[in-house]
Amino acid sequence: MEKIIIDGVEFTGYCIATENAALLMIKAPHGFLGCGYFNIEIANRLNEHVAIVTGVKNFEDMLEADVIATSNAAEKNGINTGISGREALLLMING
Repeated sequence: MEKIIIDGVEFTGYCIATENAALLMIKAPHGFLGCGYFNIEIANRLNEHVAIVTGVKNFEDMLEADVIATSNAAEKNGINTGISGREALLLMING
């Protein structure tokens, strides 16, 4: 678990090592930014605010990467593909 501060707001990063990579997630007050291990279809079923980035190896990569997929709930809050992970997290502050 790692604290990540963006514009004065604290987020929590989680990293679970696998044999060949790592499962990465940064939790926001209302949703999370996840790596390619996460499934948008499940996020939609659970009405979760989720944005996905791929090709990332650490939290800094996640913040800089472009969002490639979003859940329906996230889209309703203005989180769209093409924005950075950092921007997506900032949009998840107020839900």
